[in-house]
Amino acid sequence: MSAVPADVMDLMKRFGKAFNKADVDGILTCVTDDFEWRLAAGPDAPDGKIVIGRDAVRQALADRDAALGSVRISEAEVAMAGERVLGTFRVTGTYADGASLDVRGVDIYTLRDGLIATKDSYWKRID
Repeated sequence: MSAVPADVMDLMKRFGKAFNKADVDGILTCVTDDFEWRLAAGPDAPDGKIVIGRDAVRQALADRDAALGSVRISEAEVAMAGERVLGTFRVTGTYADGASLDVRGVDIYTLRDGLIATKDSYWKRID
C-alpha cells in the first residue's frame, strides 16, 4: 500500500461525505459521466448488480434508500493499491423493515480525469 495523494484523498472525502448524507447531487459531482457501480448484491453474475451512468446511479440510490432505513457509514479508511483506491468502512443502522444492520465492507475504486470511474462494492453477509 502507498500513501494517498492529497487530491485523491480530497475526492474520496467529498464522495464519502455525500454518500453518508445521501446527497445524490454531491455524489454525482465526484464521478465520471459513465461511472460504473458494481453493487454487492444483485442478479449480474459474477458482479452483483452493475449500474452505469449518472441517471442509473440516481435510481440505484433511490432504490437503496427505499430498502434501507437509517444508516451511517463510519470507520472509513482509504489506501492506494497501485492505480486503485481501496476504501474500507462499517455500515450500521436499520433496514426499512426495522431489522438491524451492522457490517463491514470494502470498495475498490478506479479513477479517471480526477473523478471516480468505478466503484466495486463488497459487504460482509451476516446470517
